[in-house]
Amino acid sequence: MLGVATSDIEVSLASNKGFWLLLKSDELFVPFSEFPWFKQATLEQITTVEWPTANHLYWPLLDVDLAVDSIRDPSQFPLVAKPSSIAPR
Repeated sequence: MLGVATSDIEVSLASNKGFWLLLKSDELFVPFSEFPWFKQATLEQITTVEWPTANHLYWPLLDVDLAVDSIRDPSQFPLVAKPSSIAPR
């Protein structure tokens, strides 16, 4: 019988500024200023993370998908909201 599989991803530290992700030997900081949907998340929601493919992370308790590249260089993936074309009533 094979040994128990271990995850190559881990949240190592969380603070009021963001949290650190360990991806194998790579260490990435996820700042709340760049990724605001994590700011009000619980520790359980932040630490429940999956790494289904090399450039894809998924937080199932938050239903958040992120490209690893967007964490490495958030300036290349700006959060831009387009104004609604429907006028408010």
